[in-house]
Amino acid sequence: MAIKPKVLFLCTENSCRTQMAEAFLRDMTGDEFEIVSAGSDAGRLDPEAVAAMRELGIDIEGAQTKSVNPYLGRRFQYVITLCDREKERSCPIFPGAFWRHTWKIENPAILTAAGLDHGFAVRRVRDEIRRHVVEFVDQHHHPKSAKGKSAWK
Repeated sequence: MAIKPKVLFLCTENSCRTQMAEAFLRDMTGDEFEIVSAGSDAGRLDPEAVAAMRELGIDIEGAQTKSVNPYLGRRFQYVITLCDREKERSCPIFPGAFWRHTWKIENPAILTAAGLDHGFAVRRVRDEIRRHVVEFVDQHHHPKSAKGKSAWK
């Protein structure tokens, strides 16, 4: 049995961006990766993120937000940070990855505070995350069989 590559998505609260990234990667690749997401703190799952993903046929309603602390000390092949440390000081730092990626994805909460409709902000971020996940899969995923769905690609 082959060892699955481990992917950790990180952001501030694990309430929106990382939940969507985790769901997109799982949806696209099936069980080819061991995928988790976490934040500096465990926030509340954003209902707009649930609705935005549901629009694409992906259900994240039962997702639990998680703090990064339980994962410290574990090794991940890929650690993907979705926040911008220059704008979000609570963006976590995680040691112990073979490959690091930083996707500076705007925080929908910050966009909303700046006057953008929250639902629109979440959907704009969702679409940007989807593009990044597609690129990640194109670069790093070599499936043995087509298990995941890619209708949204």
